[in-house]
Amino acid sequence: MVSLSILDLVRVRQNATPREAIDHARDLAAHAEKWGYRRFWVAEHHNMPGIASAATSLVIAHIAAGTSTIRVGAGGIMLPNHAPLIIAEQFGTLATLFPGRIDLGLGRAPGTDQMTLRALRRNPESADRFPRDVLELQALLAPVQPGQTIEAVPGAGTEVPLWILGSSTFGAQLAAELGLPYAFASHFAPDALDIALEIYRARFKPSKQLAAPHAMVGVNIIAAESDEEARRLATTQQMSFTDLRRGMRGLSKPPIDNIEAYWSWAEKAQALNMLACSIVGSRDKVRAGVERLVARTGADELMIVSDVFDHATRLRSFEIIADVVNETGEESVAKTAPKAQILSN
Repeated sequence: MVSLSILDLVRVRQNATPREAIDHARDLAAHAEKWGYRRFWVAEHHNMPGIASAATSLVIAHIAAGTSTIRVGAGGIMLPNHAPLIIAEQFGTLATLFPGRIDLGLGRAPGTDQMTLRALRRNPESADRFPRDVLELQALLAPVQPGQTIEAVPGAGTEVPLWILGSSTFGAQLAAELGLPYAFASHFAPDALDIALEIYRARFKPSKQLAAPHAMVGVNIIAAESDEEARRLATTQQMSFTDLRRGMRGLSKPPIDNIEAYWSWAEKAQALNMLACSIVGSRDKVRAGVERLVARTGADELMIVSDVFDHATRLRSFEIIADVVNETGEESVAKTAPKAQILSN
């Protein structure tokens, strides 16, 4: 059975506050833990009024403090925005506070616009150093070596698991070379999904952290009691992608009845291309969509985005998704199990 995880965008809704968004993320993680989700990630974005996870490590600490078993982490930290030592200290501190539960996904995109990059004091050439920075960060999280003069405190020896994130073949090649798990951002950039996974698996080199390739696939899933309701809930995300094309970075909007009246033909085409890796519907549609995606990609894990406006409704979406996938897994086990084993259960 494929593992399920959550990428929470920590959306700030219209007529709500960033504090509410962060608390909702913590509440969702607590529910996800009970529903069997494996990990709960948030991502670094800057200068975006509708996303409250810019101080990513702080948000992770808040979420981890409200849960007890689910892995919590970054999906991801945009490493070129930071000195590796700072990230080693931040995530080493998290690993010290919440041992065995912290993940660190790393991306090389800025997570923002060019003007904000200047405000971050980011060197435009930082992305070119990404592979070296990953190795430096990995070394800082490893046990201290004889003669080592720079030490992350806390951090050294925590060996926080690293992931490489990507939406192109570059990340796939790097993850394979370093023997790290790989997460593909197909929830917003699906075009290179198949070739990236092929490259990652073909070129993977075992490492201390990982003996065999482990591929995570990002997917938008919005589940509801009916296909019609799910399609209406999905308009919140569709409006968000349309607004990005328009250069607008506003708050999350409530769903609407007629999305066709909101976007132009060109906006629709671009949004639907970016959202091509999406499953929207009732239980049966979600079940079929997940089965097709796993069959197509061979994903070891699905990282699910369910960008629903209302918090209670979003909780229900994730609950339905977990129910559907768990039921599918149980049916698969039952079909392949020996008859005596089935009777003994």
